[in-house]
Amino acid sequence: MSTYQEKLSILSEMIAFARVDKTIKASEYNFLISVSENLGVAKSKLDELLLQKAEKKVLRSQVDRIVQFHRLLLLMNIDKKQTKAEITKLHNMGLKMGLPPSAIGQVLEIMHQYPNKVVPAEILINIFKAHYN
Repeated sequence: MSTYQEKLSILSEMIAFARVDKTIKASEYNFLISVSENLGVAKSKLDELLLQKAEKKVLRSQVDRIVQFHRLLLLMNIDKKQTKAEITKLHNMGLKMGLPPSAIGQVLEIMHQYPNKVVPAEILINIFKAHYN
């Protein structure tokens, strides 16, 4: 499991992603609260991260990176619309995480086949597994 500093970094990265369109919508903020709770980070700390970013920590395991990519994908689709800027940013973030470009592209393509563009976790994992074999 991630350290507390890694959890803060995860949330900071998600906040930065939510701000791609210059504002954090209520639905995005509520999603960030639920992720924060899931990570064991207090809402007050999340609110602090809205004002000041945490130090960037690189997620060590590939599984943690895939999970973070999935969180970002869910965040992007929480308001049921995606901008070209959000899709480009998510793609670039996936690349910076060291995820295979072809897997990222495939996920971004198939998301349109699912209700609310939410790719089920097992489908996402299978895509990444296929690209690692």
